[in-house]
Amino acid sequence: MKRTLGVAVVVFVFGLIGLNCLPVHAQEKAITLNFANFFPPKHRVSLLLDQWCTEVNKRTNGRVKVTHFTGGILCPAPQTYASVIGGVADIGVSFVSYTTGRFPVTEFLIEPIGCKDGYWGTKLANALYKKFKPKEFDEVKVMFLQSAPPQFIFAQKPIKTLEDLKGRKLRAAGTVEVAFVRALGGVPVALPMPDVYDALQKGAIEGYCGNFEPMKGYKLAEVLKYSVEFDARPMGSGYVVMNKDKWNALPADVQKIIDEINEEYAEKMAELWRDLAQEGKDFFIQKGGKVIVLSKEENARWVERVRPIVDEYVKGLNSKGLPGDEVLKFCMDYLKTHQK
Repeated sequence: MKRTLGVAVVVFVFGLIGLNCLPVHAQEKAITLNFANFFPPKHRVSLLLDQWCTEVNKRTNGRVKVTHFTGGILCPAPQTYASVIGGVADIGVSFVSYTTGRFPVTEFLIEPIGCKDGYWGTKLANALYKKFKPKEFDEVKVMFLQSAPPQFIFAQKPIKTLEDLKGRKLRAAGTVEVAFVRALGGVPVALPMPDVYDALQKGAIEGYCGNFEPMKGYKLAEVLKYSVEFDARPMGSGYVVMNKDKWNALPADVQKIIDEINEEYAEKMAELWRDLAQEGKDFFIQKGGKVIVLSKEENARWVERVRPIVDEYVKGLNSKGLPGDEVLKFCMDYLKTHQK
């Protein structure tokens, strides 16, 4: 009996030693996070964010597991930021134009400042955030910012001058696009993207202010035959953010790992937006679309027409005690130095 009891004690002691020797991570319960994304599941932005989730799981050795909800299942795009703050979503992706006025400094990136593509737009957005750390994002942890490709003018008939554009009814979404189309002499018409194809077919509108990506995704290349390229055009600016309490609760080493992943994926997102725009442009041309590049003189006229939109926005920032002049100078200097 004593021998049996002794063996049991030895086994118990070694069992405790074995448990204490297990890696600390193996004893931790995995931290689970949900990611709200309004893009469709098969959209290439969603596929890239899938990879981000996988990288977080992999590099934290399973200590953090992110579940990716696409297609607006957790929340629609306009409610994403509020949902992240409120804890409905732990992480979310959306665009600042869905909540006009909430991100005054970052919304400057929507203005027609001459960004060539989504790559440089995304690079500029992240550089702007690191430089100014605007208080508008104080309620969350910013993972990284992004910018969709700049907007062009697309039409069913060629446009080579401001006179050609005058009076044309163009689909425009958001306050900046509306002001932009008006400044150029067009007539802005607000329409949801799914309705644009039918509106063009029926003659309710004569063109579209936007980027090349919908030429393929929404089949707009079938009903639009001309695009106009010029220097000063608006673009979309967005974010990927995380609930601040959830971020602060993460171990320091996990935060470091995720910050490193964020740096990598900010670059990947920049490259993706450039690729998506190029794919849309190639598709547009394959379908018979013609790209019109304005003459140097005409381009200068268009730039002059939309410049007051930028100036007015800068004045608005200054009036709110925000660094409007500094933001303008930073953005223009950045594009002049980096954009090729």
